[in-house]
Amino acid sequence: MAGSRFFARDEHFMRLAIREAERALEHDDVPIGAVVVRDGEVIGAGHNERELRQDPTAHAEILALREAARHEGSWRVLESVLYVTLEPCAMCAGAIVLARVPRVVYGTEDPKAGAAGSVLDVLAEERLNHRPDVAGGLLREECATLLRDFFASRRGR
Repeated sequence: MAGSRFFARDEHFMRLAIREAERALEHDDVPIGAVVVRDGEVIGAGHNERELRQDPTAHAEILALREAARHEGSWRVLESVLYVTLEPCAMCAGAIVLARVPRVVYGTEDPKAGAAGSVLDVLAEERLNHRPDVAGGLLREECATLLRDFFASRRGR
């Protein structure tokens, strides 16, 4: 399971990921946001756009990693940290491993699809060629509340 090793700037960048998540609400997508940071600079950002694009792969992490790779001019997103409001799913965890992201910080656990220790632990899988450092639970309640409020509002329709 994920550790709880947070650094001074982690909260700042997680708040940027929360802002990204809020942008997903503008087009009725599940509010999940992600930012990729290198040397204190955001090099990629994304929020869920599955409904907007009608694309099952348009998860916040995938979109943020694509932008970061374009910024870096490489599919390897080295010396970076990915901040995401919800524990990555198996697809996103696979992309994180393939992009060689060295560190992942997430907000709240995903007991239904989390692949950083909740359901699967793709990010710690020893048979894969890359295992990022993972720290979970940063601003957990804020991230969880955003999701709970979204789903509660949908049930009220």
